[in-house]
Amino acid sequence: MSKHRRDPDLVRAYVRTGGRTRATRSVDLVTLVVAAQDPTPGASPDARRVLNVCSRHAALSLAEVAAYLDLPPSVVKIVVSDLLDSGHLVNPTPADHVPEVALLEEVLNGLRALAV
Repeated sequence: MSKHRRDPDLVRAYVRTGGRTRATRSVDLVTLVVAAQDPTPGASPDARRVLNVCSRHAALSLAEVAAYLDLPPSVVKIVVSDLLDSGHLVNPTPADHVPEVALLEEVLNGLRALAV
């Protein structure tokens, strides 16, 4: 009976994240990110891969990045938060959209009519 051997290409999650288990930012799987800069020469292979996939798309969620790269979401959260901290990725925020007062008044009047 032969011994089961591990895949030599297998890299543990804690090695990919430098031993860290928590991201430096509060990000979740639906957080959108966009590549803002090219990777620096000293960037980790995972950071380069994340930046590469993000540069090919307008905006990606962390879940999409994890799926494209076949990485655990926990690893992607830590790598993405590092790239956000360094300015290589940005989190696009939607432009402020304030509805018109007339629209809000119509909604309020409709709700009042329902309450009667």
